[in-house]
Amino acid sequence: MLKSTEILQIGTNTILMESASLQKLSTLLNENFSKAVEDILKIKGRVVITGIGKSAIIAQKIVATFNSTGTPALYMHAADAIHGDLGMIQQDDLVICISKSGNSPEIKALAPLIIKNNNILIGMVGNLDSYLALNSTYVLDTTVDAEACPNNLAPTTSTTAQMAMGDALAVALIKCRDFKSDDFAKYHPGGALGKKLYLTLGEMAQANARPTVAENASLSECILAMTKGRLGAVLVTKDSALVGIITDGDLRRMLANHSNIGSFVARDIMTPDPTTIQSDTLAIDGVDYIRERKINHLIVLNEDNDFGLVHIQDLIKEGLI
Repeated sequence: MLKSTEILQIGTNTILMESASLQKLSTLLNENFSKAVEDILKIKGRVVITGIGKSAIIAQKIVATFNSTGTPALYMHAADAIHGDLGMIQQDDLVICISKSGNSPEIKALAPLIIKNNNILIGMVGNLDSYLALNSTYVLDTTVDAEACPNNLAPTTSTTAQMAMGDALAVALIKCRDFKSDDFAKYHPGGALGKKLYLTLGEMAQANARPTVAENASLSECILAMTKGRLGAVLVTKDSALVGIITDGDLRRMLANHSNIGSFVARDIMTPDPTTIQSDTLAIDGVDYIRERKINHLIVLNEDNDFGLVHIQDLIKEGLI
């Protein structure tokens, strides 16, 4: 069994080796990269990405990145392609084939079929003398000096290079398409990422109770409304208009500072004229608002001057904090 320090050194060396390969990869880009991006932008069809083994897994990741950033793409396993799935490739599609050697039997069988079908073929390959490189419309060079694997066998450094090249393509396409965060939100409606891009404070407030009391409500009425609302606060109104807020902190401070509280009403306890935030504000911006002001509640106001309440715990539950 290796010592802990030895294991740590192996991990460090692996990362440094892959980092050095990425530094070298940046020097391998040439006009083939630019032309590949330009042709992807021009095609009327989709980008079909294929590969074998670990390269096939990288292909799936790049497909996912393309689809989420405005470039329609689909994954096709190279072995399945020559056994029936070649029909996935349509006339207006462009094909990216990922391979370290560029000489695997499946790739050598697939490439001529793509060329015969008059599809643009982009070879992402680590061997410029390979069959794939010599038969591609454009070559994206992902050559590495060695794998991080001590036997120089398991795809490690090479797959890192492929992943980085795919990301480079995706980012270039994002820039060329002027793909904005609003566009991104259309493809990511679920999860914390989607919520950051589209969930508003108004939508969150609608899901909550709206505990309110009149300004002359008794202390017991305030506590009852706060307890029922389960938000740690109650909004104070006068003639249906918002005039203040009482938080559980306000109640604790009142109890600490006053011995005779029997005659207290809402207006005596509340924070008057509280700050509000518009309902169309993104929830993620509400996080910044709370942090800057060191508060736990947001009073949300819509265009009709109706108001609601969002608690910091709501933002935490949505994964925004």
